[in-house]
This record gives sequence, C-alpha cells and structure tokens, in this order.
Amino acid sequence: MSDSRLLFREFLRAPTSVATLTASSDALVAAMLAPPALEGDDPVVVELGAGTGRVTDALARALGGRGRHVAVELNPALAARLAARHPGVTVVPGDAGDLPALLRGLGIDRVDAVSSLLPWAAWAAAPVARLAGSVLAPGGTFTQVSLLPTAWLPPARRQLAALRAEFGAVTVGGPVWANLPPARVLVARR
Repeated sequence: MSDSRLLFREFLRAPTSVATLTASSDALVAAMLAPPALEGDDPVVVELGAGTGRVTDALARALGGRGRHVAVELNPALAARLAARHPGVTVVPGDAGDLPALLRGLGIDRVDAVSSLLPWAAWAAAPVARLAGSVLAPGGTFTQVSLLPTAWLPPARRQLAALRAEFGAVTVGGPVWANLPPARVLVARR
C-alpha cells in the first residue's frame, strides 16, 4: 500500500491522532529542517508524530549516519512502516506525552533538536512544549508545524502561547504555500 493510501486510511480511522490526510510537501520538510543545528559528530534528534516519514527521510539524509535519530509515532501502522523503511532510526511506537520517559528508556537525557508534526489533540492531552523543553540541550531547537488555514483558531493560539511560555521567543515562519494544506513552522530555541 502506498504511503498516501496508508496515511489516508489511518486518518479516517483516527482523525484526532493522525494530524493530516496528506504527507508533508518537500517545501514544508525543508522549512522544518532549516532551523535545527545538526553540526558535530553526535547530534541527537527526535521527531514527534513522524507519520509516513517525510521528515524522517530528510533528517536521515542530513545526519548522514552521524548521531542518534529517534522517531516517536503513536499510530502502530505508521510506526511499523517507518521502522521497516528506516532501520537506522530508532522508531518508538509511543505517545509523545511520555517523551522524557521514552528517551530515558533509550539512555538519552538531552537532545539537540525536536521536530514535531503533532496534532492539536496531542497538545491538548499533554504539555508538549514543556516536555520538549525538558529534554532539549542548551542551544537546542524545537520546530512545530502549524496549519495556516487554522492559525486563528483557539487551539492554534494555545499552542503558540504554550511555546512562548516555555521558550520565550518563538519565530513564526512564513507561509509554506506548496503544502496541502498550507502551513507554517514555529521555531523555538532553548
């Protein structure tokens, strides 16, 4: 089954936990990867809501075998597909709300970057900004995709407020029109 069909099927099964019914575009993936600093020999990167792996693919290329790459995906079908496709990535079928415990279980206490495609339901269920902030190393970067057509809705405003409360300054990226639906990337630094 193609990634698109799998994503669409899983969205229909659980629309509140699968954030979108289309995979992220190349333009959105590039916008997500622009801020994190992945220099050095041993960067540690975590993805939250890795889905079908569009960001995973790009991060794996950017890391080029260096460091550690952990992808957390709640949906078992998407996590299984991701693990089969990326044997070099530690795929954790779990809830991002358990992030510190999941990382401790892997022997990781600090990460350099967290990239999130989590839906609002995840943000409503757990303090995502606080959890990400608790695992980021000094100088670490947190990126979150936010859908442009819904940016004015209360859940989107709460998400941005939570990031500002945890990190202080948050950069709101420009619109990524070449994505369906159009999106923007929120960037917070520790």
